[in-house]
Amino acid sequence: MNPAKVDRASVRVFTDLPNVGPALAADLRLLGYAAPGELARQCPFAMYRRLCEITGQRHDPCVIDVFMSVVDFVDGGPPRPWWEFTARRKARLATSSHADRPRRFAEHEPL
Repeated sequence: MNPAKVDRASVRVFTDLPNVGPALAADLRLLGYAAPGELARQCPFAMYRRLCEITGQRHDPCVIDVFMSVVDFVDGGPPRPWWEFTARRKARLATSSHADRPRRFAEHEPL
């Protein structure tokens, strides 16, 4: 959903969250989440790694930005566009340990 249209009081399903459409909602269910509240205090980087492992493919790193935006929102932050999290993701990956980085599946090399 467009972040500008999100009403926190009416969030009931994943597609009520900022930046979440049907495809990402399906990814969240694939990760084992059943409701938006279950995303509280989750690690967006771990969510991304699990999604890549479950599907057997490397997803666009912008998925991390979307995960960051929804976890931040569920944890009480304002609804913001996913691209506002891109710089934070890039900074975190640039300074993170090898274990924290998403992996490419073909080469098993960090991004």
